[in-house]
Amino acid sequence: MMLLCSFLLFSIFYGIFRAEQRINQARRNVSVEEGGSVILDCAYASVNTNPDLFWYIQYPNEAPKYMLRRGNYGEVDTAPEYKEKFNANLDKTAMTVPLTVQNVQLSDSAVYYCALRLRVRMTFSHPLQNTGALGL
Repeated sequence: MMLLCSFLLFSIFYGIFRAEQRINQARRNVSVEEGGSVILDCAYASVNTNPDLFWYIQYPNEAPKYMLRRGNYGEVDTAPEYKEKFNANLDKTAMTVPLTVQNVQLSDSAVYYCALRLRVRMTFSHPLQNTGALGL
């Protein structure tokens, strides 16, 4: 019985983590006039129904920096330095999380990355019990 349970858990995890996950940022280069606004597209595909979507910014000769996260359950987190200028809304139906940049300045020139992280929740229908096998 223990072997069967282990195999089933392995099969579930293997299936979840092997499933195809994709991010698509269609436009590679975007030009906008200073003071204007721009929307950077990000579409995702996931068999997981509750992914977290992230945006990162990378300035020349620097490491990428976290900007914001949008969770499938409505969680919203934006790094303080990006709250005034950047916003993203997760559209679960269209499977998109476009980034809006307001009042664009030359200093906003950077590479913007959209990223996806899966969430896996496990629930058990029976409470775990001490069998005494470990001498507890």
